[in-house]
Amino acid sequence: MLLAAVAAALALVGASGSAAQIGTYLSSLHSITTIASTVPRNGDVNPYGVVIVPHTTGALTAGDFLVSNFNAKSNNQGTGSTIVQISPAGKLSVFARLTARSLPGACPGGVGLTNALAVLPHGYVVVGSLPTTNGQAITAKHGCLIVLNRAGHAVETIKGPDVEGPWGMATVTRGATTTLFVTNTLNGGADAGLWIVPTATVSRIRLTTSRGVPRVTSQQIIVAAIPWIDDKAALVIGPTGVALAANGTLYVADTLGNRIIAVPHAMTRKRAVPDSGITLTSGRDLNEPLGLTIAPNGDIITTNAGNGNIVETTPSGKQVATVAADAQSGAGSLFGLAITPNNALVYVDDALNTLRMLS
Repeated sequence: MLLAAVAAALALVGASGSAAQIGTYLSSLHSITTIASTVPRNGDVNPYGVVIVPHTTGALTAGDFLVSNFNAKSNNQGTGSTIVQISPAGKLSVFARLTARSLPGACPGGVGLTNALAVLPHGYVVVGSLPTTNGQAITAKHGCLIVLNRAGHAVETIKGPDVEGPWGMATVTRGATTTLFVTNTLNGGADAGLWIVPTATVSRIRLTTSRGVPRVTSQQIIVAAIPWIDDKAALVIGPTGVALAANGTLYVADTLGNRIIAVPHAMTRKRAVPDSGITLTSGRDLNEPLGLTIAPNGDIITTNAGNGNIVETTPSGKQVATVAADAQSGAGSLFGLAITPNNALVYVDDALNTLRMLS
């Protein structure tokens, strides 16, 4: 048994040369499989966000995966308009296809669906939009959050100074209130056409979700002054994945800073963390972290944009495991990820336009 465990751990060696230590979350996962293509009939590509449907309602089926596409068939960034639903067996259907005209409220710039994706109570879905007209950062607009009902129809938009370039998102529901934590990459720079701007933020947005269409009850910036840049290849590089730990600490993937930010008391704090947040860990096996989630053991799991690896970090900031999750296409391929009910790890590969599983 011990030799088998050692062999399994050594099999999970990443490009950096690190291996998953025995007892880590990643050491329990042994193989990578492709679930399905994420490309719908309209040709949208570049899958970014992925979430797991918790309950069957309307067009949503429990256990299926929702995936948001950032690029249209033209491959222009910030023009993707679809959320696809994929069953564990790999069957794909379109949950939503959005247009600027179909939105019930304002969304500066229109539709370009990002990594910010979540399922709310009663089958509502919320997705971020960071739109462009031609895939270039100079045409990027602030966008909004789009709320859809269980049939995939847009029923509300959330916009304003606390939602500018929504890039990543995490949610937590307590009673009749759902809290969104949203990373924003365009604050203070999109309209001005600036390149490096130390103004990206993390917003805490509370919604009432007891019944009917979710409505905003409060908004608060809890992290400020995070640097971001325009980038020809990635459109924008700034804070991306975000997740809330059981102890109330929020973790944020600071892609440009090549670090993980820790935000204590994220649910209750009344002021933004100063100096762009507390650095939990940086460098080493991190290589432009993008997607972020919390493992069943409480560790932080991130995907690297820089080399296609997945990294596990403890809440104390120790990087304990690295897995090569995309050796074929490499840098810039990995984005959103999620933990399944049976503790497997699903993630999107936007170079191959697939949904994959590490189990």
